[in-house]
Amino acid sequence: MEKELLIELGLTDGEAKVYLALISLGSSTVGPIVKESKVAYSNIYEILNRLIEKGLVSFIIKEKTKHFQAISLNKLNEYLENKEKNLIKERELLNELIPKLEKLQSKKEKQEAEIFLGLQGIKTAYERILENSENEEWLFFYVAEENYKETDNFYSRIYNKFKSIKAKGIASIEYKKSKFIKQTHFKMKFVDFPTPGNIDIYKDKTLIISWQEPLAILITSKDISNKFRDYFNSVWKVAKP
Repeated sequence: MEKELLIELGLTDGEAKVYLALISLGSSTVGPIVKESKVAYSNIYEILNRLIEKGLVSFIIKEKTKHFQAISLNKLNEYLENKEKNLIKERELLNELIPKLEKLQSKKEKQEAEIFLGLQGIKTAYERILENSENEEWLFFYVAEENYKETDNFYSRIYNKFKSIKAKGIASIEYKKSKFIKQTHFKMKFVDFPTPGNIDIYKDKTLIISWQEPLAILITSKDISNKFRDYFNSVWKVAKP
């Protein structure tokens, strides 16, 4: 029972055994301490030194031999007080360190790719992009396929999520007929030549969608999003309203 309480106070199993042995023995050489504590002889000096550093054990030399003894039991209170002081200091250091570590973390740009399946998966991908939406412009390429009315129904259901975000889109000329796009706040231009596909670009995110068997690939990479953004801007210059 006593050993478990000492362990809860922060002592190791070996330290607790040696400390209790010294309480029972009083001043003692190493041999009796090993026998009483049942710790390995090879570990005893290391354990005693740690207890000395913690202020729980002292020693004197008699006839060239070290005799160890447990410090007054009142020292346990002092040991605990020192632990509390050290813990407060460590917390202060940690609070100082965390912002510095966060800065280091932010310098390393995150890069990853995720795949989402089905309409619900694509909806989830858009929600992921919008988790930390900011006042940045949303850019997108849209290729109008035969089923674009079905995709319009999908986008009309999630359109409210985009109302507060500036957005520009480039679509194939066929998409001018879309009733949905005319009701949005998106600035649109159209082209009569192929575009890369159905691609959304926002901050460091690039979302590539296939509507044949609904599938989305969400790429988090500032480098990739910047390249698509540059390409979008170059096409925007030659596209027509």
